[in-house]
Amino acid sequence: MNDPALRAVHLTKRYGRVTALDDLSLDVPAGEVFGFLGPNGAGKSTTIRMLLGLARPTSGRAWIFGTDATDVARAHRLLAYVPADVALWPHLTGAEILHLQASTGPGTDLAYRDELVERFALDTAKPARTYSTGNRQKVALVAAFATRAPLLVLDEPTSGLDPLMEREFRTAVRQARDRGQTVFLSSHQLDEVEAVCDRVAILRAGQLVEIASMEQLRGLRRAEVTVSYTGAPPPGLGEVPGVESVEQVGEGRLRFSLVGAPAPALRALAAADVRALAIREPSLEEIFLDYYGTAAGR
Repeated sequence: MNDPALRAVHLTKRYGRVTALDDLSLDVPAGEVFGFLGPNGAGKSTTIRMLLGLARPTSGRAWIFGTDATDVARAHRLLAYVPADVALWPHLTGAEILHLQASTGPGTDLAYRDELVERFALDTAKPARTYSTGNRQKVALVAAFATRAPLLVLDEPTSGLDPLMEREFRTAVRQARDRGQTVFLSSHQLDEVEAVCDRVAILRAGQLVEIASMEQLRGLRRAEVTVSYTGAPPPGLGEVPGVESVEQVGEGRLRFSLVGAPAPALRALAAADVRALAIREPSLEEIFLDYYGTAAGR
């Protein structure tokens, strides 16, 4: 397939006077793990519903590997979907549900499915009505990761998982990418997105704020540099390109913000007797809060 795994062009959704999604355009190439971030009400779920053909856009279009998303029967043969709130047939066991999903989907790697059942510590003999939220999530994740569908759409997929199972989830995402599958991951778990995604889109109030690789996204924000030195402080550091907010934080210690490449700052520091230097890159959570901090009252 030469088409992008997922394409949206000028995708817009209005409910009366409320614009839930405003002119969203993005391409997700095949084989990429793509993170989709935004707080509640940002338009993430609305976007996913339109990408899955479950809601019609007010304007714009979306495609799954070149298939119009509104052609649900064809598009869904190319994807597997894990919703944020998984509902299962209450009287069927986990094993029966996995068998049913394997028989109706785009094909399943049965050996890998059995491996995932073990790794996710899922008791498939129990009826679904006895499952906790986390176990219902496990059933959906095992079914999705075991499928041969070229696109996996995961909406807040680890909300009910414990930290050990979250680690297994991350491993399964990487293995899906290694097999050439595309993963579209909508999540509030920012460390999770940081760990597995190739690129990230940030949605705010229905509008796309940023779309970039993790490295590019971090480069948009300041790194914090702490320098320990003996003797005189580094001369003229505040005039170095990219260096901002230089402050003395103790005897023989400086802290400053660094934007962009560190080379000019490092050359300036070479003039001083530097004993230690620490550069702390912003986490994705800090970058995320830079976008939403004001609105969140932080």
